[in-house]
Amino acid sequence: MSFLDRVRACARFDPGDYRPFVVEGEVVGFVEPDFGALLAAFPSVFEWTGGRLELSSTLTTAHQRTVAVEAALQQLRTRGLLGGWRDEPYPVLSSRSETALLTVERAAVPRFGLVASGVHVNGFVRSERGLKIWVGRRSLTKPTAPGKLDQLVAGGRPAGYTVRETLIKEAAEEASISDALIRSAQAVGTITYATRQPEGLRRDVLYLYDLELPEDFLPVNTDDEIAAFELWPIERVIETVRDSDAFKFNCALVAIDFLMRHGHLDPDDADYVAVADGLRSLPVASARLMQVPPS
Repeated sequence: MSFLDRVRACARFDPGDYRPFVVEGEVVGFVEPDFGALLAAFPSVFEWTGGRLELSSTLTTAHQRTVAVEAALQQLRTRGLLGGWRDEPYPVLSSRSETALLTVERAAVPRFGLVASGVHVNGFVRSERGLKIWVGRRSLTKPTAPGKLDQLVAGGRPAGYTVRETLIKEAAEEASISDALIRSAQAVGTITYATRQPEGLRRDVLYLYDLELPEDFLPVNTDDEIAAFELWPIERVIETVRDSDAFKFNCALVAIDFLMRHGHLDPDDADYVAVADGLRSLPVASARLMQVPPS
């Protein structure tokens, strides 16, 4: 295994396997044909031709679209065809407007292949023995990647939240980080990817932060999403990311980005450029959707 293997695991998207999902004439997502066929059972909401899925033009407002799609998805949920329900609405954004076209239950976002965003925080400590990184182990009850390794703080950005508000909320819930402390986190860029995962097509933009912490800091989880935290020496992080799939797929990318920025990957390595390039594989036009303020 290698760092490049981890990156390639987040670039598994063949457009030929999907059909465009269209809202108000704009392609906002991609669906697998079997999911499109399921939605054909709701002709007042979705128009499915086999070649594309389109939200009905009779739904002319964001509220109408949200209510109609929610009702259809609830029926799929009741029939056991949509798992992992979160009761967490995510915005469906347009490149042509500053308001969301509608909101969609988080569990359905990858089924529609929508662009979503989130924040990840690299919590690190400088000690006499060198750099150390806080690593979280995801709860076994998580609907996605249970038991996998994660950053100190990581979470999706739901409808109605800015990136900064999401950062503050997730830091408090996941690691009991105070408002004053999290405000010292440094924004260090983004990673993007489009990849097929068990839950569907993930097209994500992750906003990254570095947070230097005192040696006596101890994170405490409050939302039952993290089973345990451990403070790892940087060498253990390097070996685990490089040689295993113990980290959740996107958390491995975040860790690689951190290692690269802090000088722990050798520019003379044959894979260095490919790894760097692969950290931002989602087309820029799609990533720009997430720059639109949520409604």
